[in-house]
Amino acid sequence: MAVAIGGTPVYRKGFGLASMELPVLLSPTMRMRIGSTTKHFACLAFMLLCEDGLASIEDPVEKYVPEVHPVAHGVTMRQLMGHTSGLRDMLSVTMFSNGTGAPVSDAQMVEYYRTIDDVDFAPQTDWSYNNGAYMLLTAAIERLSEQPLETVLRDRIFLPIGMNDTLLRRWDTDFVGNSAMLHMIDGKGGFTRDHMGMEITGAGGMASTMDDMLLWLKHMDAPFVGTAETWKLMREPQTLTNGTITGYGFGLMTVPYRGVTTVQHGGGVIGGNSQMIKVPSAGLDISVAVNRADASAADLSNQIIDLMVEGLTPEPEKSEAEPVEGLYVSPTSGRVVELVANDGMQLFSYDGAPGLPVQPDEEGVLQVPPAMRFMQTSFAPGDGAGTFHEFGKSDIMERVEPDPGAALGERTGVYRAEGIGARATITEGEEGPRLFVEGRHGKACYTLAPLNGSIWRATAMGAFSMLAGAVTFAPDAKSFEITFTRMRHLRFTRV
Repeated sequence: MAVAIGGTPVYRKGFGLASMELPVLLSPTMRMRIGSTTKHFACLAFMLLCEDGLASIEDPVEKYVPEVHPVAHGVTMRQLMGHTSGLRDMLSVTMFSNGTGAPVSDAQMVEYYRTIDDVDFAPQTDWSYNNGAYMLLTAAIERLSEQPLETVLRDRIFLPIGMNDTLLRRWDTDFVGNSAMLHMIDGKGGFTRDHMGMEITGAGGMASTMDDMLLWLKHMDAPFVGTAETWKLMREPQTLTNGTITGYGFGLMTVPYRGVTTVQHGGGVIGGNSQMIKVPSAGLDISVAVNRADASAADLSNQIIDLMVEGLTPEPEKSEAEPVEGLYVSPTSGRVVELVANDGMQLFSYDGAPGLPVQPDEEGVLQVPPAMRFMQTSFAPGDGAGTFHEFGKSDIMERVEPDPGAALGERTGVYRAEGIGARATITEGEEGPRLFVEGRHGKACYTLAPLNGSIWRATAMGAFSMLAGAVTFAPDAKSFEITFTRMRHLRFTRV
């Protein structure tokens, strides 16, 4: 981690090992994956091309990536960068259909946009974090500049600022000098060497040092790379058609924390994560990166703010309310919420994802942890119905009876999703219910567990069990829809 006040470093330190296999300590000068913190660097690269007169943020994506399906036509570059495009997230589609270890390139993921003929939502009507949008952004940057993204970032951003140890690392399998190893959890109290198989570029491919990140955070206060108008747009949160302010600009989030405004963007990778955060009112800059999957850079950064910023609003007292349980389904959106009590802790799961620890506020509405408040998500449980709040919308969900002993029965069989060229086989054998998916570039396997007769949780097998989704079968068992991480209601039809 590294901390600066008024642009001057005041604390720099590494904790623990760079690799379990070598007696090498982490240090602020060691390269670490910073994941999606890359996004605002990619946005700045595109904005520099706009300054050159080569592009505009209001241009439609098909101007630069003409091969996209007509369903994507009219989506603007502004909407890609602000996560309001409504296009399907190709990273989620790829992980679901090909598995996390398949070596799928950016170009192969962009190719999916040629055949996918549906969207998650109409542009600007909702907000959904979308790595695939940044693959399209990367393609636009590379085609406009006629250079690979790493060259654009190096020549136009890193070198002018003096970030000499920062680079774009497209593949986890590449050897990169002075780099910390990432460590996944094996579920048995130890670590594994698993990694992301896909190519990662503008969506989250950068590796940097904490010292370089302090240089970058200082530059953000008085930027000389990019005009004042560019930086105004970078920071300015997008507004949805319902009037809700998303808090997200072009790769930068403006998020309140204990009464102060922060500007930030974290990043998650397989086996680690990072956080870059500014508290402008205190002149405080913080950069933290971890190389193990069970530690949170965002939580650590918030703890630093707690220690260093005076006059913060007190944290709400923890509620003494007993955790509640229940299963809720929306008749309009099809979304699924499950409330679970676990050893006195209230867990909140939506669309089959692993449960999040939540706390009820004074009105009994369940609130997500502070590090995740940018999601603008909460849930108000009730006896017969619950209300799911997200980005200014309220989704009334009916409470339904769980059926953990349900059987698949006639739902077993073979299904296909033509848009992504994937085949799904559902079985119910001695090993239990399973979902096997064969994609264009790989395979994936999931355990299935019933929430009730028609809704099942699909959980990735192996080290990536944190990847899960909800499978909802049609009443006639001729099709099902799956919501998986950031992929919404992808339909498979029985073959």
